[in-house]
Amino acid sequence: MTVHDLDRSHRGGGPRCSTGSALRGESLAATASLGRRWLLVEVAGGWGWSAFFDSPAIDTRLARRIVERVEGQRMRIAAIRRPGRARGAGRWRWAIVDTGPGVESIHRGECATAEELLELPLDGASGKRDDRPIVAVCANGRHDECCAVRGRRVASELAEWYPDETWECSHIGGDRFAATMLMFPHGLNYGRVDHEDAPAIVARYLAGRIAPDGFRGRTSFSRIEQAAQHAARTQLGDDRLEAYRPLTTRAQADGWRVELAAGAATVLVDVAESTGSPLFTTCEAGTAVPIRQYAATRLEVRR
Repeated sequence: MTVHDLDRSHRGGGPRCSTGSALRGESLAATASLGRRWLLVEVAGGWGWSAFFDSPAIDTRLARRIVERVEGQRMRIAAIRRPGRARGAGRWRWAIVDTGPGVESIHRGECATAEELLELPLDGASGKRDDRPIVAVCANGRHDECCAVRGRRVASELAEWYPDETWECSHIGGDRFAATMLMFPHGLNYGRVDHEDAPAIVARYLAGRIAPDGFRGRTSFSRIEQAAQHAARTQLGDDRLEAYRPLTTRAQADGWRVELAAGAATVLVDVAESTGSPLFTTCEAGTAVPIRQYAATRLEVRR
């Protein structure tokens, strides 16, 4: 493959979007999908381009009402299913997740029918609190073929190590970073997981640590805050989940200044925004688009 191939879409003979992203050396830092509160709904069986609107398991009009209700509460919604062919058809298990720092939680339950999801309290008042981790790997191949080629293999591997925790999930953003993975309740977002030791990443998470390779950021934090945290972890080395909690973010002439908690000290990180070269963000994309990027320009520790 030549450099010129990267200028062509996958449909036009170029590489898959995830291959092109890796060949360009596109950074994963500060690219996590945003969302503090999530509703994960088991939609067993096949998925179309949209796991909710193009699935034989659920009526499209009902699915649209459910999605609109959830998004109206400023929540993210994702479909989940067990890896492999035995996907638990007919069950409507769900999980409400809050990824907010200090209040991370998972409430789980099950509805008898999909219609009951329209009455499900979205504030965590229903179901049972159960903070056993959920590891969700995007495997929505009809949305993007990279998720099928890369994601399903990772989900299958993880299910052998962590059968209760592992699920396939619908599109969560960042197709070009496939295989992508979310770990709840903290909302840790990873990319290119098929190039890393996926079970080791999960093991680090269960031990209260963040594995650096493939880490995109945490979904409850803005991309500006994600960039600041990335700089702090890279330069200062603390990989604990609770390390470098954002305290304040202030705009300044050339970007932002983020203040992070670091025990008795604080870390001040200046973050700037730039625009990268146009690229094809999905395998189906016909037009290359510029991508906003966030990176630290300065870091200072104050004690």
